[in-house]
Amino acid sequence: MLKDAMGGYRGTAREISRIILEHPDNADAYCNRANARSCSGDYAGAIEDYTRALTIGLRFREAITAYGNRGIARINVGDRYGALEDFSEIIKRKPGNRGLLYAAYNSRASVKEQIGDKKGAAEDKIQASMLAPNNNNERGERNKSNA
Repeated sequence: MLKDAMGGYRGTAREISRIILEHPDNADAYCNRANARSCSGDYAGAIEDYTRALTIGLRFREAITAYGNRGIARINVGDRYGALEDFSEIIKRKPGNRGLLYAAYNSRASVKEQIGDKKGAAEDKIQASMLAPNNNNERGERNKSNA
């Protein structure tokens, strides 16, 4: 098992489980095991681990990532309303990263479409379009003010 430059453990879920046995309150280890489980298709196990990591407590950015990853895992097990909650939590926390907000609005729009909330999906798509990386509105406004 390797520890990467960011301090996270990389390895199989089984290897990371050893860390969890030694340090049961290590939220990062639960999050890392959740990632490993999700990659191997064990979405139910990943959801449990993301939930445990969020309960123990993660730093802001890691929590935002865990909500997003848990939302995706929930979609994979058919829990659309749980996924909706996770993507909504990201939006509620308002990360400063436009890309994360863009992804959260897009993901939530997709889930809303799946559950039949066409109006909510359309509203989220509008929000996402304003955050889109290729949105020229913001750059155009900056160029006008620099002229």
